[in-house]
Amino acid sequence: MQLIIVESPHKAKTIEKFLKGDFKVDASKGHIRDLPVSRMGVNINGDFEPYYEISADKKADIKKLKDDALKAEKVYLATDPDREGEAISWHLAEVLGLNNNENNRIEFNEISEKAVKNALSNPRRIDMNLVDAQQARRVLDRIVGYSISPAASSRLNETLSAGRVQSVALKMVVDREREIAAFVPQEYWNIKAEVLKAADKPFKVLLVEKAGKKYKPKTAAEAEETVNALKVLPFTVAEVKKSVIKSHAPAPFITSTLQQDGSVKLNITAPQVMQIAQRLYEGVETEHGNVALITYMRTDSVRISAEAQSAALKFIRANYGDQYAPEKPNFYRSKKDAQDAHEAIRPISLDRTPESVKDILDKNQYRLYKLIYDKFIASQMADALYDSVAVDVKAGEYTLKTSGKTLTFKGYTAVYDDTKKEEDEENGDTLLPPLNKNDALTLKELLKEQKFTKPPVRFTEATLIKNMEDKGIGRPSTYATIMAKLTDKKREYVKKDKKYLVPNDISYALIDFLVKYFPDIMNVGFTAKMEDDLDAIGLNGKDWHKLIAEFYAPFEKQLEASRITDVKCDKCGAPMIIKSGRYGNYYACSNYPKCKNIKPVNEKTVIPTDRICDKCGGIMVEREGKFGKFLACSNYPKCKNTVSLAPEKFEGTCPVCGKPTKKMTAKSGKIFYGCSGYPNCNFMSWDIPTGEKCPDCGAYLIKVGKTVKCSSKSCKYVKNEN
Repeated sequence: MQLIIVESPHKAKTIEKFLKGDFKVDASKGHIRDLPVSRMGVNINGDFEPYYEISADKKADIKKLKDDALKAEKVYLATDPDREGEAISWHLAEVLGLNNNENNRIEFNEISEKAVKNALSNPRRIDMNLVDAQQARRVLDRIVGYSISPAASSRLNETLSAGRVQSVALKMVVDREREIAAFVPQEYWNIKAEVLKAADKPFKVLLVEKAGKKYKPKTAAEAEETVNALKVLPFTVAEVKKSVIKSHAPAPFITSTLQQDGSVKLNITAPQVMQIAQRLYEGVETEHGNVALITYMRTDSVRISAEAQSAALKFIRANYGDQYAPEKPNFYRSKKDAQDAHEAIRPISLDRTPESVKDILDKNQYRLYKLIYDKFIASQMADALYDSVAVDVKAGEYTLKTSGKTLTFKGYTAVYDDTKKEEDEENGDTLLPPLNKNDALTLKELLKEQKFTKPPVRFTEATLIKNMEDKGIGRPSTYATIMAKLTDKKREYVKKDKKYLVPNDISYALIDFLVKYFPDIMNVGFTAKMEDDLDAIGLNGKDWHKLIAEFYAPFEKQLEASRITDVKCDKCGAPMIIKSGRYGNYYACSNYPKCKNIKPVNEKTVIPTDRICDKCGGIMVEREGKFGKFLACSNYPKCKNTVSLAPEKFEGTCPVCGKPTKKMTAKSGKIFYGCSGYPNCNFMSWDIPTGEKCPDCGAYLIKVGKTVKCSSKSCKYVKNEN
């Protein structure tokens, strides 16, 4: 038996269809180990080596994988074809005890029979450069996030999360909002002249120049003066430009453009786009088993295979006609920093049209598949053609313009229309009569309209992703995660006003703090260069430890500076440092260990005490809940030991050992009475015990109001107290 390990059960089902006989496909169900959640997990003093741990919920999966691997003659690691997938394969090899020098790594850009079998015929070693590139990214992001987040939380007295790329993206949103708030509208006036040539239909021209320079009246008086001047001037056609405009077909989707169009055209978020695309890539259930519909959806390359291009051209000629196929096949150039590891996002088979699979997909799966399918077909089609006419009209020293554009050949727009619908008031598309240079025009009417300059437009998910991509911040696999963190309901740094992103109040304070103390991290150029340096590890095998070390030296100084406050220690006079951790926010003397003074930031701040937990040996910290102050073990949630600091209230007597009982509150809020001799005596009662036994049945007696009665429901003994 030969074993193939993938990440997803859906992917496993799809691959199993292609393999007959001696193959078994298992799923790791994502990462099998990772950095710990409860601490940084990076050895800052030990060359920044990460510490990986296996989560409890993965142990059963790993046991199954180990058992199957022991029975297998050969184990193939078929995780996704990117850095993260390479790292998952390495983790699997490490945990399962596989030989890293063996050719056991296979990859494919699409889950088709041909691609999977071709991969099995060409296994390779795990690419440690790609693994190190992913490790470096995880380590760097962990250092930044787990260092800055507590510092920001302490300073701003909020539970905050800051990230290397996430915070830069948030800064873009905050900066844009501040631009909008600071924007002062400037008045201007549009002046349009309705003119006509002889008996032809009238058309409108817009005033754009005066004395050869751009011109718009700025006040009502100036507009009126301009209108009066134009009224008495002759209007003449100064220039007529006729041309054929070609609109080239757009490139097929990459990750960022898919997320952008998913937001704009389908009104679904970037995380939703990626979740749906993942399912289309791994396979959807059909009556013939799982079927994969698209190629791998995390890519920054617009390249497509010669085979896919040939199939597309054949499809176009058969379904649209020869004129819709370009004279030369369309090729697209990826950005210079693109990984180009695999193809653009496209359908695996053009025979599976969107309509043919509509019944097996849910609504959003169908819409996204149709978007991908149509964009790919369009990318291989001929240009759209337009007849264009641009007219300049002269009236004295004034120049007025108009233009018209008519679609003469649909080309790729027959499948995928990406033209913008917004009206361009400067050059609105107009049906124009036949015009020639020096034609005299008759002025029919002058129209003036007050306008104001508009502030910058708020970011949408689509435009923010585009902006990040243009500036080289983040990578295809990170955009959806960043959007999810910014709009996360727990913290909600950004809320949505319809489709627009609006920062919440805490975001301004967070960004100001980060810019003040961590200027490098918040610098767009620095972040973009760091992305390139991280990519270089995967491409060139650069030592990632050195890269992190070079980053950490100045970062550590910035981190220290961010924690020093103006608060003075009341014991030695040194500046207090604000700290945050499992104990909450508190001030600690910077003169430690000579001075160990600490004090709360506010009355409700959690601070450590000198008491030790009697269950696990951890430090007990003081907390405050709805029932008052109490001590809790700092190792929560592993240890849930608590000790009440509220004055004990004794009421009643234990009928078992004779000690007084304590009035206590259960988690439900209900009052009960427990023996003060606990844990030696674990008696408890929902009513006040008197310490006496019932003379009729021997059960203990309880006091309810002024009545003493038996605690046993089957006993009728009652004694009234006068």
